[in-house]
Amino acid sequence: MFKYSMDNKRYHTLNYYYHTIFNHKVFKVSLNANFSCPNFKNGNGCIFCLHGSNDYDISKNNDLIVQFNEVKKTLEKKWPNSYYIGYFQANTNTFAPLNILKEKYESILNLDNVVGLSIATRSDAISNECYDYLEELNKKTFLTIELGLQSSKEETLKMIKRGHDLNNFIECVNNLKKRNIKVVVHIINGLPYETKEDMINTIKLLNELNIDGIKIHMLHILKGTELENIYNQKHFSILTKEEYVDIVISQLEYLNPKIVIHRITGDPNVKDLIAPTWLIKKFGVLNDIDKEMVKRNTYQGAKFINKN
Repeated sequence: MFKYSMDNKRYHTLNYYYHTIFNHKVFKVSLNANFSCPNFKNGNGCIFCLHGSNDYDISKNNDLIVQFNEVKKTLEKKWPNSYYIGYFQANTNTFAPLNILKEKYESILNLDNVVGLSIATRSDAISNECYDYLEELNKKTFLTIELGLQSSKEETLKMIKRGHDLNNFIECVNNLKKRNIKVVVHIINGLPYETKEDMINTIKLLNELNIDGIKIHMLHILKGTELENIYNQKHFSILTKEEYVDIVISQLEYLNPKIVIHRITGDPNVKDLIAPTWLIKKFGVLNDIDKEMVKRNTYQGAKFINKN
């Protein structure tokens, strides 16, 4: 069995990570605090973005406490007395005045059995006073900051209209890490014109930055996005399921085994999905990754070289 897993996975699972810290069942509860995104102010956001980061499947109308309790009520039927992490997921969750951030974060922290917060944001949307507040918050609770990067290739960041460069992202990670704040990074495989080597290079950069966790997504094209228009005009190649599985396994082999895998494939909104349709069967993708890792007799970190 791989060292950092309790369920025969060959990578560092989130379930194992939470169990070692809390010795308890822990769930992340997705929340929509109705924040916006700085990239919307500069245009229409990233070219793959439709409504913002997953805001289509999180309530926009209920207040945060109502949202949280709706999810908790469902989970408690099967897992009573669980612990919870409030996951501020939709859009950019540090893109507001500090007093508003404090009000929203701490309203969730004050709920029963909430043991931490996970805050999704962008590297260009954390002010100096917000860094200071996050440092204080980190001393009081189990805090994780989730940052979108998508790719370490500068040309790709410009092409997808990310709105910040690689240096901005690196500076943000360093600012968080020097405050001992845990960092989870989102990346996307299959971005237009990227090679397998490009995607592995993104992993190598994240190793150097000493991040704590990673979310690996597959690029998916949604109706109504700028990416849809580009795809219709240029018909760039979309990864097959087999290619995606191969690339993910190679990335895992290069990834520091201490880095936690928070996600290894995506959950597209089926009604808006154009391609690839194989993403709809999420558990099939997960199973194929597991089976192929066994077949290759490989595991996370198999090719990792610690340069420290």
